[in-house]
Amino acid sequence: MAEHLDLHTVGDLLHHYPRRYAERGELTTLADLPLDEHVTVVARVADARVLTFNGARGRGQRLEVTITDGSGRLQLVFFGKGVHKPHKDLLPGTRAMFAGKVSVFNRKTQLAHPAYELLKGEEDGAVDSWAGALIPIYPATTKLESWKIAKAVDAVLPSALEALDPLPAGLREGRGLIGLPDALRKVHRPRTKADIADARDRLKWDEAFVLQVALARRRYADTQLPAVARRPVPGGLLDAFDARLPFTLTEGQQKVSEEIFGDLATEHPMHRLLQGEVGSGKTMVALRAMLAVVDAGGQAAMLAPTEVLAQQHHRSVTEMMGELAEGGMLGGTEHATKVVLLTGSMGAAARRQALLDLVTGEAGIVIGTHVLIEDKVRFHDLGLVVVDEQHRFGVEQRDALRGKGKQPPHLLVMTATPIPRTVAMTVFGDLETSVLDQLPAGRSPIASHVVPAADKPHFLARAWERVREEVENGHQAYVVCPRIGDEEDEKKKAKDAEGDKRPPLAVLDVAEQLARGPLAGLRVEVLHGRMAPDDKDAVMRRFAKGETHVLVATTVIEVGVNVPNATAMVIMDADRFGVSQLHQLRGRVGRGSAPGLCLLVTEAPEASPARQRLGAVAATLDGFELSRIDLEQRREGDVLGQAQSGVRSSLRMLAVIDDEEVIAAAREEAVAVVAADPELTGHPELRTALDALLDKERERYLDKG
Repeated sequence: MAEHLDLHTVGDLLHHYPRRYAERGELTTLADLPLDEHVTVVARVADARVLTFNGARGRGQRLEVTITDGSGRLQLVFFGKGVHKPHKDLLPGTRAMFAGKVSVFNRKTQLAHPAYELLKGEEDGAVDSWAGALIPIYPATTKLESWKIAKAVDAVLPSALEALDPLPAGLREGRGLIGLPDALRKVHRPRTKADIADARDRLKWDEAFVLQVALARRRYADTQLPAVARRPVPGGLLDAFDARLPFTLTEGQQKVSEEIFGDLATEHPMHRLLQGEVGSGKTMVALRAMLAVVDAGGQAAMLAPTEVLAQQHHRSVTEMMGELAEGGMLGGTEHATKVVLLTGSMGAAARRQALLDLVTGEAGIVIGTHVLIEDKVRFHDLGLVVVDEQHRFGVEQRDALRGKGKQPPHLLVMTATPIPRTVAMTVFGDLETSVLDQLPAGRSPIASHVVPAADKPHFLARAWERVREEVENGHQAYVVCPRIGDEEDEKKKAKDAEGDKRPPLAVLDVAEQLARGPLAGLRVEVLHGRMAPDDKDAVMRRFAKGETHVLVATTVIEVGVNVPNATAMVIMDADRFGVSQLHQLRGRVGRGSAPGLCLLVTEAPEASPARQRLGAVAATLDGFELSRIDLEQRREGDVLGQAQSGVRSSLRMLAVIDDEEVIAAAREEAVAVVAADPELTGHPELRTALDALLDKERERYLDKG
C-alpha cells in the first residue's frame, strides 16, 4: 500500500475513499471504459473458449472470455499456464469483478490477463465483505486490486471511532453535518445511497474547511506584515504615460487599475492575482502599476518565465513608454526613468551596467528572468514585483524576490490561464483576485478546427494549403510541435520509445519536411528553447518584421509572443498538449485585425478522451470554460502541491469545480474562526488536521504562495 498508493497509516487508508459503488446485481457499462487506464468492472461472463495457436515458442494456448453488461461486450484474454484457473472459474453466467488495463487489439477493446474476484451466490463465503447492496470500488492499481483494499479497510474500520474531528462542534451542528467516525463508516460501507451522500457532504467540508483555514491564516499573517505605501504622484510619470496613450483603457482595465492602486496605498503588502484572457491587456495594467510605484520613489521588477518573454516584455514596455523610458539619456523627458533588461545570457558589461542601475536607483523598472533573484542583484528600493505567468514560476523564486526589499514589496501575479473562481479561492487563496474580461478593440476572433490526420489524411493536405493561402494574402503562420528533435532529444527518445507509440513530432524534422514538401518556396524557420539566445532573438525579430513566412516552434511561443500579422497556427500532435496550453498557444494568432485560424492536428482515434479534449478547445474561445474542462480532466490532480496529478490528492472528495458553494461557505467559516482565534488554541483537533494537511513540504508551498 505504501509503495503503490502512498498509504502509510490507518488514517491514510480510511481516507482512501471508494471511487464509486456498484450495486449488487448491477453491471458496469462497458462502452465508456477509458483506454490505457486501470479499471475495475462488474460484469457477467457470456462465453469462454480455449484456442490453440502456433507461437514463436511452439504451440500455446489462449483463453478468450467475453464478458457483457447486457448490451456491450468486452474481451478478456489469458495466455499460457495462466489459462487453467480462469477457464475453471469463469463459466458462462458467472458474475465477477474484473480489474486490468483496457487496450485495443485488432480494433476491439480487451483486458489482457485481468485479475478477477467472483461474486458468488449469497450462501457462499466470498460475499460477506460485500454483504450490503453496494459494493465499494476503490481507486486501485495492477498490484493492488480494489477487493484487496476493501478487505484491508474492513480490518481497520473499527478504529474510525477514534478519529479526531477537525470541525468545531458549532459549525457541524449549524451546517447539519454528521460526525467524522460516522462519515468514514458510511463512505466505506454504505447501506443506502443516502449514507453515501451524507458521508460525502461531511468529508467534502473537512477538506474545504481545513484548506481554507490554512489560507485564512496565511492571509492573516500577511496583514501583519509591514510594507511601504506607494501612492501615485499627480503630474508624474503615470500621468505623462496616460497622456501619451493612443487609445483609452477599457472599463475593465480602469476598474482593475483602481483595485491595484487601492492596494498599493496601504501599509501592508499587496497580494493580488490579475487574470485575464489571452490578449486582454494585462501588461498595460501591470505597467501602469509599475509607473505609479516609480512615481512614489520606488522600483518595480517584472519577472518573466523565459528569456524570449523577458525580451519581448522589455521591447513592448520601452515602445509603450517611448521617451519616458529614456531616463538619464538625451532624448528623455523630465519624468523619465530607465528601463533595464536582465537575463542570464547578457554580456558581462551590459549585465554590470544593469546591476549598477538597480543599486543606484537609476533604473525605476527592471524586466528579467529568474536571474533577478540571484544574490548578486541588489535594489535601491524595491516596491513592487510583477510575476508573469504564475504557473511557470516556482514559489521559492517569488519568495527570494520578496526578500530583496527593505520591507516586503507589493506583489502582483499575472496569469493568462484563466482560473475558475473556486480554484482561485483554493490554489491562490492567499491572493485577492482581479479579472480582465473584455478584449481590447481591434482583436479578431479565431476559428479552430480539429484535423484528424489518421482518419482523413486529405484534411492535413488541406491544412497546408490553408497556410499557403494565408501567406499569399500577406500573413504569416506558426507550426507548433511537441519536441525539438536534436541530439539531446534523440537520446531521450531512445529511452522513451515504448513499443507501438511513435515519438511526438519534432520541430527540426517537421520544418525540413514542410520546406521540401507542402510549403516549398516559403521561408520557413525554426525556434526552440535550446537555441542560443541571440539566435532566438534574431529569429523572432525576422518573424516580427515579416521576413519569415512560417515559424516552426516548440511551446516557447506559448506565452506573450506578439506578432499581429501572424494569422494561422497549425499544432501538430495536438493531443500531446494540455487544454490550457492549447488555449495559450492559440492566443498567439488573431492579434491583429485579420481573423485567426487554429488547426489542431491529431492522430488520436475518434472516440478517445484526447479527441474530446481537442473538440472542446475547438468549440470555445472562452478560457474560463476551458480551464474547467482542463480541471475535470485532471480531477485527481493535487490542487495544492505542484504535482499536477499525483495518485493521492489532498482533495479526495472535493471536486473544486462542482463544489463551489461548499468552498465559498468553508472560506467564510474559516475566516471567522481565524479572526477569533488566529493561533487556533481553542481548536486542538483542527490544529492536528492542519498539521497533517500541511505536511511540511506543502506548508512551505503555501508560505511561498
